[in-house]
Amino acid sequence: MAQNSSSLYICKKWFKLAFAGGALHPVSKAILIQDYFHPFIFKNGFIMATIHLTVNNKPYTLDVDPQMPLLWVLRDVVGLKGTKFGCGMSLCGACTVHLDGVPVRSCNLPVSGASGANNITTIEGLSENIDHVVQKAWIELQVPQCGYCQSGQIMAAVSLLQTNSKPTDADIDAAMEGILCRCGTYTRIRKAIHRAAEMMG
Repeated sequence: MAQNSSSLYICKKWFKLAFAGGALHPVSKAILIQDYFHPFIFKNGFIMATIHLTVNNKPYTLDVDPQMPLLWVLRDVVGLKGTKFGCGMSLCGACTVHLDGVPVRSCNLPVSGASGANNITTIEGLSENIDHVVQKAWIELQVPQCGYCQSGQIMAAVSLLQTNSKPTDADIDAAMEGILCRCGTYTRIRKAIHRAAEMMG
């Protein structure tokens, strides 16, 4: 059975109908669970599925609700806390990660929608010793103030420089649009991206 949002929606609807008020004979319920809901797993009343992810080039096999946002899978299941929750509506960019190099908002992306990616990269996956060129530029120019949004800012900046090694101010503004900084460090962010481009040669 395909593990996607539409099948899960149907699955949940049938589950409610089958089990509400004892409408089905116990044998029928058992057959329904065995034949229809497999390979879904039920835990604490939630429909779970086995999801395969590769995060920072490390494979994971997880039993999670397929509709659980990728952000919370990364933070609460995988244990990578660098990606932040900001708004929950894909509006602020604090939750930005890369799916096969493309920046995405993880707070609204169901984990089932990310399971087909070859690799999910979080801020932890950029470097082992905080020595990625963008991280070095961020430190050199002392970009962060409170720092809460900075993992999202850095992930967006890395993606920009992967496709445009010599961005103009306009390029940077377009790429970083929607990654909000409540402390207003946008000028330092722009300077750090230019500095990272210089360091890349």
